[in-house]
Amino acid sequence: MTIATTNEHHEEHHPDLRVWGLLTFLASESLMFGGFFATYLFFRGITDVWPPEGTEVELFLPTINTIILVSSSFVIHLGDVAIKKNDVKGMRFWYLVTAVMGAIFLAGQVFEYATLGYGLTTNVFSNCFYIMTGFHGLHVFVGLLLILAVVWRSHQPGLYSASKHTFIEMAEIYWHFVDIIWIVLFTLVYILSLF
Repeated sequence: MTIATTNEHHEEHHPDLRVWGLLTFLASESLMFGGFFATYLFFRGITDVWPPEGTEVELFLPTINTIILVSSSFVIHLGDVAIKKNDVKGMRFWYLVTAVMGAIFLAGQVFEYATLGYGLTTNVFSNCFYIMTGFHGLHVFVGLLLILAVVWRSHQPGLYSASKHTFIEMAEIYWHFVDIIWIVLFTLVYILSLF
């Protein structure tokens, strides 16, 4: 038995632990976001007027941003479907569309920050708002980098195929995580602020 045969045999019997590593990382990030959400709900519960006067929440742009971001989860999945059919160009196309949607989301968030009329230190609501949405925006940016890395690497012949696509799936899983966190954040910060 040669060394190459031993390595192939070794890979066949052991799962790719990179996905488990990503899931463990996302679980820890979920706990961090959970802490932010719990803090936000605590302050909301002990404050008479929420959000305080002068820090009203605009709903139109964040709703459009939400539609874009949630839709991008379906778009990135089309890339995963494409690679499982050995369609590297199709995967690349759908991942680029997802990257554009993510960039539009971030541009919308920057525009929202620029037009809100209050800052990080205005009051406890604005502090929670900027920390949670900013931290989420950082995750979207990291997701964009992962997606663009997948696209960049896809130009290497034979790197991705129907049987070799772990990194593609990991980028998709991360992107779905970012979307799920945003849905919770959007509900807490934007929708519940109406009531």
